Amino acid sequence: MPSPVIRPATLEDAPVLAALYRRNRSFLQPWEPQRDDAWFTVAGQQAFLTEAQHDREAGLAVTFLILDDDEPVGRITLSRITRGAFLSGGIGYWVSLDHTGRGLATSAVAAVKAYAFGELGLHRLEAATLPHNIASQRVLLSNGFARIGRAPRYLKINGRWQDHVLFQVLAD
Repeated sequence: MPSPVIRPATLEDAPVLAALYRRNRSFLQPWEPQRDDAWFTVAGQQAFLTEAQHDREAGLAVTFLILDDDEPVGRITLSRITRGAFLSGGIGYWVSLDHTGRGLATSAVAAVKAYAFGELGLHRLEAATLPHNIASQRVLLSNGFARIGRAPRYLKINGRWQDHVLFQVLAD
């Protein structure tokens, strides 16, 4: 039986997540919001994971670790979970530089998509990428996401507001 590609993150994952972020700090910098030095510490990740646990309990988000042979090598989050008539959520993800190009992000997105549409009963998933993040766009397209437009100055990434390409996939 193959190993799972994702599992929910827990507070006990703070040391491994902090180590992953430290190892990938330069690699992730162009793709993520600016992070202060505390983010890269065990205490910083404990604070993040505590908030993530509260969000999960409130039904707002679920943070998973991406695994390679049961070893955490990245993170994927299903966030902005909205109920009611919208039944939607958004995903964001990253894989450690030394594990890119092996299909792990593609498999993780597929697993979160199955969870969102199956267990949570969501209707729609959204994702956004920087226009030049072709690898992430390929991950989304291979999981059935469709490009739906471009949002100017959509997210503040690496210290500046940047345009993003928007994607969505529907459950039906």
